[in-house]
Amino acid sequence: MNRQTPSVEAEHLTKRFGTFVAVDDISFEAERGEIFGFLGPNGSGKSTTIRILCGLLRPTLGRAMVAGIDVVADPEAVRQHIGYMSQKFSLYNDLRVAENLTFYAGLYSVAKKDLPGRVDWVLRMAGLRGRENTPTSALPVGWKQRLALGCAVLHRPPILFLDEPTSGVDPVSRRQFWDLIHEMTGEGVTVFVTTHYMDEAEYCNRLALLDRGRIVAMGTPADLKSRYMKGQLLLVECEPLGPALESLQGAPGIKDAAVFGSSLHVVVGDASSSIPIIREMLQGKGFRVKRIELIPPSLEDVFVSLTSPRQAQKDAA
Repeated sequence: MNRQTPSVEAEHLTKRFGTFVAVDDISFEAERGEIFGFLGPNGSGKSTTIRILCGLLRPTLGRAMVAGIDVVADPEAVRQHIGYMSQKFSLYNDLRVAENLTFYAGLYSVAKKDLPGRVDWVLRMAGLRGRENTPTSALPVGWKQRLALGCAVLHRPPILFLDEPTSGVDPVSRRQFWDLIHEMTGEGVTVFVTTHYMDEAEYCNRLALLDRGRIVAMGTPADLKSRYMKGQLLLVECEPLGPALESLQGAPGIKDAAVFGSSLHVVVGDASSSIPIIREMLQGKGFRVKRIELIPPSLEDVFVSLTSPRQAQKDAA
């Protein structure tokens, strides 16, 4: 594969299931050694896109190239250049750790002479050395995750697809998993990952934000936070929270408002002029206002701003 060729490329990719549009005319590129993330809620088209790129599902319209190979014209060739880790950690629980690795080495046609070295590399990378004979069913979820990753990269693929790989995994194991991913990209592996965890999205070099099958924004995490907020963001701590949110939504000068934990995040045009107005309005309606201050936006704020029902109504107008 030419270094100048994108590792993954999609042009006007569309997938319909009857009248339902799961993936709606999306285009993007992922470069060599890049962590490219798809961020979106369940049902936004993330997994469907990955299955298309892995040659497991034919697109209805559009074109996809992986490792310079057309996924529709030659899906088998694509699968020789990729590793794929699904949400369910496709492991055989009745096999031991080493047996799972040997089985997947056979699926990926790893040469017999290379097998001992590859298995040792995976055991070392995943922190599973000494547990070769442990039944897979007995592994904690975080260790199963690392074993599944090891099975996916036994053949040293240049491109790795991870479909919500940390779903249901504890925070410490998730962080350890991402440390492994960064090691791989440091060696030139391209990683394409889907997630609905906002903190994980910060680990990506670039992101595409998906909503209802469409890409609503794309860029680096920092770029998304600076470019796509429709104003300035205020943290509003007040009681009671639910009625306060209802009072703020649709009020003059309020672009958007949503609950974040035990407070409200409110998007306004100008923080300095809006803070006293919001305070006076809430206090005038009997709400107890504890704090109002300007804060930097998170990716979750950006995503909520771009995918809120009010934004959808504006887009449809």
